Amino acid sequence: MIKSNRRVFLMQVATASGAIALAGAAQAQAMVVETDAQAAALGYKADATKVDKTKFPKYAAGQNCASCTLYQGKAGAAAGVCPIFAGKQVAAKGWCNSYVKKA
Repeated sequence: MIKSNRRVFLMQVATASGAIALAGAAQAQAMVVETDAQAAALGYKADATKVDKTKFPKYAAGQNCASCTLYQGKAGAAAGVCPIFAGKQVAAKGWCNSYVKKA
């Protein structure tokens, strides 16, 4: 009987681990919306060319999420995860006031 309980326990752990991994992957796929409170506060724009330069003077032409240190997307991808936005994806061509040029 102990072996049976152990086997059931291991199956439950494996199932729970898989569910957690899938939930994390699904959450990572969510895109940041410009109207989200945090995105608006940081001046996030999905298209960096539309950044209000008077409101965000730190912005310079050519800056975008894909060239930011914080961007975790693959090279050439249209979007990638950004830790500033709780793991949500940002547009590679986007920009926010947390921009830090990759070294």
